[in-house]
Amino acid sequence: MPMNRETHVFHTNREDLERAAQLLREGQTVAFPTETVYGLGANALNPEAVKKIYEAKGRPSDNPLIVHIARLEDISQLVTHIPEKAKLCMERFWPGPLTLILPCTDRVPSAVTAGLDTVGIRMPDHETALQLIALAGIPLAAPSANSSGRPSPTTAAHVLEDLSGRIAGVVDGGAAGVGVESTVLDVTGDKPMILRPGGITREMLQELLGPVGIDPALSDAGIAPKSPGVKYTHYAPKGTMFLIEGEHDVDKIVELARAARHDGKKVGILAAAEDADAFRSVFSEEEGAVILEAGSRHDLSTVASRLYDAIRTFDHHGVELIYAQTYSEEGVGLAVMNRLRKAAGHRVIFS
Repeated sequence: MPMNRETHVFHTNREDLERAAQLLREGQTVAFPTETVYGLGANALNPEAVKKIYEAKGRPSDNPLIVHIARLEDISQLVTHIPEKAKLCMERFWPGPLTLILPCTDRVPSAVTAGLDTVGIRMPDHETALQLIALAGIPLAAPSANSSGRPSPTTAAHVLEDLSGRIAGVVDGGAAGVGVESTVLDVTGDKPMILRPGGITREMLQELLGPVGIDPALSDAGIAPKSPGVKYTHYAPKGTMFLIEGEHDVDKIVELARAARHDGKKVGILAAAEDADAFRSVFSEEEGAVILEAGSRHDLSTVASRLYDAIRTFDHHGVELIYAQTYSEEGVGLAVMNRLRKAAGHRVIFS
C-alpha cells in the first residue's frame, strides 16, 4: 500500500458516506466512528484489502480482527452456526459494544482470523457506522484506527494524528461515546468467556447467560491472550505510566511527582474527579505537573469515555512520567482497569 497519500475527510451526509463506501468496495481502508472508538475498516472478504489494515497500523499479522456487520442476515456468510447463547446475546445486546467469537466459514480470509477457526463479529450501535457498512454492502474488518500500540482514537483528529497519509479516508462523526473497545465474548465453549472487557459488563452478561468466565490472561501478563486486539502492547502513552493502588494513593502520587520534578522530569497525574483538586492544590502548571481528570469514581463510564483522550493529551504536553489512580473493577471498571494496566505495562506501585 502506498504511504504518504492523501487521506480524505468525509462527513456524515449521504453523499460523503457513499464516497467512503465506494473506497471500501475498491479495497481501500476507511476509518469510521462507532459507539466505542473509531475503527479502521476494509472489506473483510478481501484478503488484499485486509492486509492494508495491518500495513497502515503497523499491526502484527498474527493478531486477528473483528468483523462489523449492519444486518443480522449478513452473519450467515461468516459463520458455520450460531450457538444458542450467542443468539441470546444478539437479541439483547446488538447493536451494541459486544463482539461474539463464533466458528467461521471458509469465506473469512485467514488474514482476518490469523489462521484461527473462529471470527469475532459485532454490530455497532452507531448510525453512521451502520449506514456506511450498509452502503458498502460488505462486512468490514475493523480494529481501532490507531497506530499499533497507541491509545485508541475517540475522535477523527486522533485518527489523523496516527494514520494521515496511510489510509484512504476517515469519516468524521464526532466523539465516540463508550470510549473503550467492545467486550469480546467467546461463546464457542460450554461456558461463555470474556476475552476482553468492555462496555457490556460481566454482570450484564451473567444476568442473561448465567456464569461467565474471564480469560486468565487479563490479570496475568505472562499468559498469552486469545482475543482479537489484545495480544500485544496497547494504549501506551509516549511517557512511562505507573498505576498507584491503595488507600493513600493521593499522598503517594504527590510524593512521587515531587521527586520526579526534583529530577527535572515533566510529570502527568491522571486523577479521579474527586481527587483532582487535591492535586491542583499542591502543583501548579509552572511546576511542570499536568493534571487531568479521568472521570468520577461514582460513574466509571466517564472514566472509560475520557481515558484515551487523556493519554494522548499527556503526549501533547511532552509528559515523561504519568501517575494514575485506579478504580473498582465492578461493571465497566473491569474494562477501565484492563486498559490502564496495558497502558502502564503492568507497572503498579502500592501506597
